[in-house]
Amino acid sequence: MAQKRNILFHGLEITLRRFPAFLWTYLFNLVLALVFSLPLYNELSRFMNDSLASQRLSSGFDVSVVLGAIMKIRGEEAGPMSAMTGHGSIIAFLMIYFLLVPGTLFSYISGQPAKLSTLAYQGLLHFWRFARIALLTLVVGLVILGPTMAAERYWNDFTSERFVGRTALLLTLTGMLAVVLIGSLVRLYFDLVEVYTVHLGVQLRTSGRPDRRVRRTLAPAFRSLSSNLGRIWPIFLLLTLAGFAIVFVTSCIAMHMLAKSHAWPMFLISQLGMLAMLFFRFWQRGVETSLVLQHPMAEPDDSFPEPRGFARRVIPMATDVPAHAEAGHQDRPHHIEMVWNPDPLVTIYPPPLSEGPTMPESSSALDPIPNPEPPPPPLDEPDPGIFHHDPEPPRRPQDRET
Repeated sequence: MAQKRNILFHGLEITLRRFPAFLWTYLFNLVLALVFSLPLYNELSRFMNDSLASQRLSSGFDVSVVLGAIMKIRGEEAGPMSAMTGHGSIIAFLMIYFLLVPGTLFSYISGQPAKLSTLAYQGLLHFWRFARIALLTLVVGLVILGPTMAAERYWNDFTSERFVGRTALLLTLTGMLAVVLIGSLVRLYFDLVEVYTVHLGVQLRTSGRPDRRVRRTLAPAFRSLSSNLGRIWPIFLLLTLAGFAIVFVTSCIAMHMLAKSHAWPMFLISQLGMLAMLFFRFWQRGVETSLVLQHPMAEPDDSFPEPRGFARRVIPMATDVPAHAEAGHQDRPHHIEMVWNPDPLVTIYPPPLSEGPTMPESSSALDPIPNPEPPPPPLDEPDPGIFHHDPEPPRRPQDRET
């Protein structure tokens, strides 16, 4: 039976032990944000340098100025700049996500060091699996959240027609909260699917190949979520709210520092908030990994026939499998030790790959044909009963002299 641990602190321990994975992800996200914000920065600077509206930023910050500038830029030059900052950034983010997240989960599960080579290699191995999971998440999200959001809009119309003031605000927030909670459940479920997918890929089948079937992880993830909903869902929501709260506080501080002459303090404060939010996300991954390690999947079956011409290799499923359990596997050949047998008429071993005993038979179980009796000792003279003639008598010494 798996040992139950506090998944909150165990997840934090896993995250801190694989801290380089978090640093590499933050570094790639920062580079991606800087690269794809350069076109917008150039256009915004050119617009602000030629406009009198930039004077409103010298003594204080006005959000309407920035929003108006962005709308004007998108209206005048919404061609290549908008495509580059929009579609290109989404594609690049998904590429980094599909490479770094599987490598991070692999380091969390297997305990391997979170080197960049390890993260990239495991990301390439799990790339298409995570692409399928993302597509499945999109389909399920549309099926579940689509009617939910439609019901939330109907609820808002219902409350706005019948209630006013604080009551209408509370009822509207209740509808939004229901949508957020349902969306968080969907996100948590597919997070567990991703962890179980990496956990399934770590285990090798008896053929020596990893199991790439994502569908095998859907049922274990649902069972783990349903049986541990009271453990993991509050922690998931708590870490999410903590991350958004830190981002909100740091954003407010950065807004008040925008009118200062130096921009680097504002940059550091904003990056501190993004760093904290990303760390809480990795903490969520650690919590989910801790839950999966306490409720692992069963050993993958190997019942389907192998293709023709495939050479079957015998590779153990894990390094901690005991010797007696590994030798008793039905797909692995039995080990037969060759020992010298002094008597060829006594059977020691059964035929190869049989299920019979491997110990010598007892002396009580005699062979149907007994061993022949030992031959008589040799005679000095031929037997007259065999050769049918009298042997020549031996010569005496006096006959030899004559």
